[in-house]
Amino acid sequence: MNENIIKGVLTIDGGKSFLKGDDGVRRLEDELIWRGYLEHWTGRKLCAKRLEQCDYDEGRPIVLMWPDITLPEYQYMELYYNERLRKYPFSVLGHTAVNINGEIFNFSLRQNENEVMSPAEYFYRPALGEFSPHPETGAFNADDRERPYYDKFGRLFMRNIHVFRVRGLDTATFLAFCRRELEDIQNTPVNPRDPERSGATTLFKRNCATIIRDGLRECGFGQISGTFPKDLFISAASCFLKAGKKGDIKVRMLRLKQLKVDEALYSGQTPPVNPLNLIRMTKLPEEYYTDRRGYWAEGYREDDTNN
Repeated sequence: MNENIIKGVLTIDGGKSFLKGDDGVRRLEDELIWRGYLEHWTGRKLCAKRLEQCDYDEGRPIVLMWPDITLPEYQYMELYYNERLRKYPFSVLGHTAVNINGEIFNFSLRQNENEVMSPAEYFYRPALGEFSPHPETGAFNADDRERPYYDKFGRLFMRNIHVFRVRGLDTATFLAFCRRELEDIQNTPVNPRDPERSGATTLFKRNCATIIRDGLRECGFGQISGTFPKDLFISAASCFLKAGKKGDIKVRMLRLKQLKVDEALYSGQTPPVNPLNLIRMTKLPEEYYTDRRGYWAEGYREDDTNN
C-alpha cells in the first residue's frame, strides 16, 4: 500500500470534498469520495489510494480512504470474528478472517470473496462499484456479469468485529498455510450449479472457520476447535489466553465498533453452537465486554500486546 498514496485532512468546502495536504493543496477534489467517509471522518487526517476497480456511475477508479496510522513492525496475528449480517440468512453464524503480518485472508463459500487484502481494503473499502449492494435490492446481485454488486465493502462499515491479537505465534507457518489454501481455492473451478459458489469450500468441512482452525493447529495449537465462526473464536481465545498467562505469547482482546452507514444494517451477535463455549465465554477478560473502539483509533501501541 505504499505506492501512490495521498495524504491529507478530509475536508468539505464550498460543496466540494477533498483531502487538504499539509501544503494546503486540495487533492482528489475532482474524484468521487464516498459519503461514508464524509460522515465519519471529515476533519480527520487520512490516507487515500485509487483502486483498480471503477465506480459504475462515472467509470473512474474507486478511491479508497483509511486512517493515517502506522502498522506494527513486529510479527503478529489477528483473528477476527465478524458479527452476522442481518439481511442475509446464510450469515446467521457470522464470519471469520485472519490478519497475518498485515495480510488479511478471507475464505468464503462465495468464490469472489476468497481473497487476501491489506487492512485498509478489508476494513474500509467504500460501498461503490462492485463492492456496493445492488441499488434496488440493497443486497448481493451478480446477475449482470458486467456490473456485479458483491456487497463486500469495508467490513467495519458492515459489522462489529471481535479481535484477538497475538504476538509470538509462528506466523511464517500460518502464512504459508493460508497462501496454499487460498491458491487451491482460487484455482478450483466454481460450482457448476452456481457460478458464484466456490467449488473448493463447503458449509461444514471447509469454511472460513475450519480453514483458519486447521492453520492454527499447524502452528502448535492443536487444542483449538470449532466448526463455525463464534465457536472458533471463543476456543482460540481460550487457548491463547492460557498460553499468554504462561508467557508463551502476548495477547490482546477487544471489539471494534461498526461505523454505521446507509448501505448496511447494524450487525447482530450470534451464540456459539457448542455449549462448552458458553462456559468459556464467562472466563473471557472483562475488558472484552466493555472495550469498543474504532479500529486504529489510537494506532498500534506496544502495550497492546502486553496485556
